[in-house]
Amino acid sequence: MKNAPSFRISGQVVDLINDQIFPGIVEVADGRVVSITKTDSADPRYIMPGFVDAHIHIESSMLTPAAFARLAVVHGTVATVSDPHEIANVLGVEGVHFMIENGKKIPFKFYFGAPSCVPATTFESSGAVLGIKELDALLSMPEIPYLAEMMNYPGVLYHDPEVEAKLELAKKHGKPVDGHAPGLTGEQARLYAQAGITTDHECFTMEEALDKIRYGMKIQIREGSAAKNFDALIPLMDNHADKVLFCSDDKHPDDLVKGHINELARRAIALGYPPMKVLKSCILNPIRHYSLDVGLLQPGDAADFIVVDNLKTFNVQRTFINGIKVAENGKSLINTPQSSHPNRFEAHPLSLSDLQIPAGNKKIRIIEVIEGQLITKTILDFPKVEKGYMVSDTERDYLKIMVLNRYEPSKASFGFIHNFGMIQGALASTVAHDSHNLIAVGVDDESLLRTVNQLIDSKGGIAVVCGDEEILLPLPVAGLMSDADGYEVAKAYEAANALAKKTGTPLHAPFMTLSFMALLVIPQLKISDKGLFDGEKFCMTQLEVD
Repeated sequence: MKNAPSFRISGQVVDLINDQIFPGIVEVADGRVVSITKTDSADPRYIMPGFVDAHIHIESSMLTPAAFARLAVVHGTVATVSDPHEIANVLGVEGVHFMIENGKKIPFKFYFGAPSCVPATTFESSGAVLGIKELDALLSMPEIPYLAEMMNYPGVLYHDPEVEAKLELAKKHGKPVDGHAPGLTGEQARLYAQAGITTDHECFTMEEALDKIRYGMKIQIREGSAAKNFDALIPLMDNHADKVLFCSDDKHPDDLVKGHINELARRAIALGYPPMKVLKSCILNPIRHYSLDVGLLQPGDAADFIVVDNLKTFNVQRTFINGIKVAENGKSLINTPQSSHPNRFEAHPLSLSDLQIPAGNKKIRIIEVIEGQLITKTILDFPKVEKGYMVSDTERDYLKIMVLNRYEPSKASFGFIHNFGMIQGALASTVAHDSHNLIAVGVDDESLLRTVNQLIDSKGGIAVVCGDEEILLPLPVAGLMSDADGYEVAKAYEAANALAKKTGTPLHAPFMTLSFMALLVIPQLKISDKGLFDGEKFCMTQLEVD
């Protein structure tokens, strides 16, 4: 990393610590704020600490950390609290170290957690297992400030010995624990918080959020590419702003080009919440909660700050990290370094016969997608049958969905899904939370086979087929990320998304929605490479209803 220059900058200084804004001059040397001098007048621009994403999976941007930072700094983001459990499910500890080392190549502040649930459940095939020994080693690293989201909330509630041992490790190392407990309220919320879990980003109702705050947790208001809880939870700012942090959780590259945490600040202020209160939730709260070494624009702090034209729209004029100017007037000054391409992909190409589902005379369980949510519902209905096999039914919008183990040659598992709305073609992805097996949905087996085999040949990525058209976006790093320029990846993803929309799907983010259909820890009905999963009973279930 290059040495930071010395400089002075004049403007309206936003002091979140002392709750004031004043005209002043900020002097920077050797990457730190040397002094802040109050003046009688100053430039009308505002100098303020940079934004922090309080919970994000960098892998979901389909970019390596360095490529992600190139886009994020344009929006005034200087740091992220990042759970690397996506790559950890593929590559284990090696994947976590890859993220840390790649992030160190550029001026940006990544804070990676120790993934607590790899694999997320025992009901799916992953590429690695992180046990007590591995987590102890990770938590002992100074680069890792917290234990990442504890998704196994049943294990917490029912005192699973391994889960309790992981929570004890965090306590031993003096590091906070992130939560993941969708829908928990009342006594269950109390027990979950009592176990030492300090945050949650999965709330989707005010009742749930208020219960968790009541029991000592902080709420991360999430607005990502698929899951959007801002509108439901922003009233927390009225009486609980000190317990609120903002995050994106999962953000695809085309959305990251458009904005980041700055968008949430802008929306909150447009609703009438005071700028200082909003900025504390966007910046101060995550820095203090996780004890991050991120500057807060105080003498002696790291020179991590941004210059904006106003405190309503936050048009970012410049971004500085450790005194280095990394963005100016909408242009990133970070160059993306090439990286190695660690991966694990052993699946073999399939044939049409591998996609056939023999039919009985029974109703089947159908996954019902809810736009903008990670939770699903369950439909019980009879499938469409042709020549003795269950097939997609576009009239009722019951489409075939499949998951294939990518870590060893296996047979695929199958189900059906409602509200994808496709009338032609197929989509496939190796971004499939959390084990990242190959997941696909399609209107006909021929289209499904084309997308699936494209990804098997490329050893990871996203693919879409619509009639004679097809697009493949390779993701050579663990089948999850690209080290290409983020803006080019965003364009390629936009093209894939546009072709996906031509299949007829009305979903805002069809690829991201597809990726969460394999996330078993969020109810109600999901699918893994081992079959359908009942997220409420937390057990496997059958496609056909007895």
